[in-house]
Amino acid sequence: MTTAIYAAGAVCWRIVDGKMMVLVIHRTVHGDVTIPKGKVDPGESLPQTAVREILEETGLAVSLGVPVGIANYPLGNGREKIVHYWAAEVSEEAIRRSTFVPNGEVAALEWVTVKRARTYLSYPTDVEILEHFAALVDAGVTSTFAIIALRHGKATAPSAWDGPDATRPLTTRGVQQAASVVPTIAAWSPRRIISSTATRCVTTVTPLAVALGQEIRRSDLISQDAWEDGTSDVRAVVGKRVRARKTAVICSHGPVLPDILREIALATGTTQGSYLSDAAALETGAFSIVHLSLTNPSSGIIAIETHSPRV
Repeated sequence: MTTAIYAAGAVCWRIVDGKMMVLVIHRTVHGDVTIPKGKVDPGESLPQTAVREILEETGLAVSLGVPVGIANYPLGNGREKIVHYWAAEVSEEAIRRSTFVPNGEVAALEWVTVKRARTYLSYPTDVEILEHFAALVDAGVTSTFAIIALRHGKATAPSAWDGPDATRPLTTRGVQQAASVVPTIAAWSPRRIISSTATRCVTTVTPLAVALGQEIRRSDLISQDAWEDGTSDVRAVVGKRVRARKTAVICSHGPVLPDILREIALATGTTQGSYLSDAAALETGAFSIVHLSLTNPSSGIIAIETHSPRV
């Protein structure tokens, strides 16, 4: 059985003179027009690949938005290629800072309307991904932010710890998990990091805080101790994040995560269902990304994706 080749990319978009424009690239060797994407490097996560490949191919530094689909197609050597795509809004600052020059891989970049891209792209799989993005455009939910619910890394077992439960440290594996999630979460450029006051949660988000140059905002309201004694206030923490409309990480505990996902749904008028419990059933070091509309959060959850640690 042949091994599949994984790749990742994004539908890069911006508004120009009131019109939705998407970015296509003209590839030098292939002589085609396509959506920017590239193969996963060893050790990379798919979101990490998408951000890196866009920077390398277009010179544009972007943050990911909502997922817009997966393309599968056979290669000439008989192997299957699987490409994951997200939407990615391109800021004016990113345009100004772009370092792109025509090269041996990409001959030109071009911003075109969605209508033009439908007939311009060389491959049906690219058009299919574009249509997923176009559906978001039609629904008015292209500008988004995310609440990232993160479960702390693997911690020392309660039976092996003599101190208070809140002081239990991460195990070696937990420390590795905390480091491994940094490049993936960073693909969404979180603006805030909120953590339970428990040592295992604070330690989990410390590598991310260092990488992003941000402080950790600690809250007893999402701690396991508070949840167990009935003094937690997940609603207050989640509500503040929805009102702020900035991508944020909330690091908490297994028993508290279902409340976090439920409160996100309630705060955004989203119908509840088993998908929420699925998104909350995280292994240690894993996280679910809940995508919300920046312009109208009350329109409900747009998408949820779950990622596991890389160790």
